[in-house]
Amino acid sequence: MMIAVGAVYWILIAGTRQHALIPGRLQSVVELAYEFVAGLVRDNAGKEGLRYFPLVFTLFLYIFMGNMLGMFPLPFGFTFTSHIIVTFTLAIGVFLGVTALGFALHGTHFLHFFVPQGAPKVMLPLLVPIEILSYCVRPISLSVRLFCNMMAGHTMLKVFASFVVGMGVFGVLPLAFMVAFTGLEVLVAFLQAYVFAILTSIYLHDAVHLH
Repeated sequence: MMIAVGAVYWILIAGTRQHALIPGRLQSVVELAYEFVAGLVRDNAGKEGLRYFPLVFTLFLYIFMGNMLGMFPLPFGFTFTSHIIVTFTLAIGVFLGVTALGFALHGTHFLHFFVPQGAPKVMLPLLVPIEILSYCVRPISLSVRLFCNMMAGHTMLKVFASFVVGMGVFGVLPLAFMVAFTGLEVLVAFLQAYVFAILTSIYLHDAVHLH
């Protein structure tokens, strides 16, 4: 996890050190990542949500780097985002932070978020508990989605890799599948970081704008 923090920090510092008018490759990567996440936050949390862009940007890069580190055959290396305690800690942090933000911005009026607009008053005793329950399971769904996808994908890669080694010279075909699966897993690593970031932005939108 510390390696992921250090790698993200180094990439950002090295990519923005020169501020070249015609960016190099590393600067282009950093600028693309910045614009991509900024657009994501703007589209899902509104302009008011851009003040929380550093949080979403940090989460996206940290999770993506954690997902990618498991792709490298490093000694004692593993994908820490495939551990539920890590993903749940990130998710509960987002959940508590967004809830605290909602109360900080709106006070007790934030509780109106759990009252569906236009719902008949006679249905509120049934609908409000459902809304509260669906809100409280957010950290569970957010963490389990990331955990399951990374654990399943990386486990599959390890299983196929053992086939390649065990079959020796006859492992050419499994090796070709490994290359294809590795490319797919890189895409999954990006998509899971993207999903975590976009859901965080949606939760921020709910806290800032309520309904």
